[in-house]
Amino acid sequence: MQGQKIGLATSLQRGYAAFKRNFTAAAEKMPESDYGFKPGSTPEARTFAQVIDHIAQSQFGQCAAIKGVPNPMQGKQLEQELKTKADVAKALADSFALCDDLFSGVTDTSAAEMVKQGPNELTRAAALYGVIVHGNEMYGTAAVYLRSKNIVPPSTEMQGMRGRGN
Repeated sequence: MQGQKIGLATSLQRGYAAFKRNFTAAAEKMPESDYGFKPGSTPEARTFAQVIDHIAQSQFGQCAAIKGVPNPMQGKQLEQELKTKADVAKALADSFALCDDLFSGVTDTSAAEMVKQGPNELTRAAALYGVIVHGNEMYGTAAVYLRSKNIVPPSTEMQGMRGRGN
C-alpha cells in the first residue's frame, strides 16, 4: 500500500472535521434534561450546556478574528444566555458555519500566510490549529460529562466501528 503525503491544509481540514463531528454529536447525544448537569460540586465548573456554549462563543471570536470581520456575538455571554438544547445546538452550528470556509479554503500556501490576531501576527495554520486544539480540549471535557451520564462519547463509538471493520 502506497503511503500518502499529508500537507498542512489536509491536516487542518481533517483535524477540524473530526472535532466538528465529535463535538456536534456530543451535543446531540446528551439529553436536554442533562444540559444543566455538571460533575462534582465545584462552583466554577461549567454545566454541559455551558461547555457547548463556550466552544460556540470561542469559535465566533476566533474565526471572526481570522477572517478580519466583526464577531457576530460580540457583547453576548452565551454561557449565561443559552440554556436549552435547541438554543445551544443552534449557536454551535452557527459557530461552525462561521469557521467552515476558513478550513475548507485553506491551502498549503495560505496556511503559511500571516494573519492578525489582536496586536499579534501568526501564521494562518497556527490560528486554525488554535481553534482545533481548544475545541478538542473542550470535547475532552464534554466526554467526561457524557461518561458521567453513562453515554458513550462519539469518538469512542467511532473507534469501535473502525475496530470492527466498518
